[in-house]
Amino acid sequence: MSIWLIGNKGMLGLDVESLLQKNRFYHISSDQEVDIADQTALQEFTAQHHDPKIEWIINCSGYTAVDKAEAEPDSAFRINAHGVGNIADIAKDLDATLIHISTDYVFAGDKDSPYSENDSTAPAGVYARSKLQGEQNILQRLDKYFIIRTAWLYGTRGNNFLRIMLLLFQQRDTVQVVSDQWGSPTYTKDLARVILHIIRSHETEYGIYHYTNAGKTNWFEFAQEIYRQARRTGLVNRDVRILPIATEDYPTLAKRPHYSYLSKEKIQKTLRISIRNWQIALQDCIEEIVE
Repeated sequence: MSIWLIGNKGMLGLDVESLLQKNRFYHISSDQEVDIADQTALQEFTAQHHDPKIEWIINCSGYTAVDKAEAEPDSAFRINAHGVGNIADIAKDLDATLIHISTDYVFAGDKDSPYSENDSTAPAGVYARSKLQGEQNILQRLDKYFIIRTAWLYGTRGNNFLRIMLLLFQQRDTVQVVSDQWGSPTYTKDLARVILHIIRSHETEYGIYHYTNAGKTNWFEFAQEIYRQARRTGLVNRDVRILPIATEDYPTLAKRPHYSYLSKEKIQKTLRISIRNWQIALQDCIEEIVE
């Protein structure tokens, strides 16, 4: 059995690859050197790696510049929609199972209760629409797939909210953070473990699933907890005031969901996934940075 990891140099892909290596799973990997929007490039890559047979494809690639996408819709759709469709076609040709990472942005964010996998989608911006089109391209082409919608992804590497906050805490005496957008943070290593669990268990309960760490919070509270734990571990050694602000006081090109708390009931029951609290996951992540 062979696993093909697409996007192995991204924030999530790095942790997925580390876990595959640690558990000695045979895998091949690719990043931007194999353009997913180029069907021929994908076919040539798989032709070169046909033995052993590719049985699983993990797609961690994506155009993730949410605000930039508003000015670059063609680029966003090229990767997040057309590219994903190409990957789905390849998966079908190989009779491989696809694990694809999607986003809470596919929802409007106007509910006040957890979003389930069956709730209606209503993406607001270019990035969100491109990600939903990617999902739909999979649904139209494949039977063997796991689409995992996640949110507020962060890790020890890459450009993410945790790394930005740690940098600001070193540079500024006051940091303002939005306090009226609600959801759940997701540690990349925890999501990587879920992906590996699906493969190791040879899961066949295909479909769309939601996964984040447990517990609901907002960006302001998330920043407060980052600061508290950073001070505890000595990662930050200065006093910083963290002030809550409204979304309207921090305008962005792309609209963010006001409420995107995802229900994890389906993934817990169907795939037997245990989910730890977001504060515990954050603690592990910060301690790894300190080490």
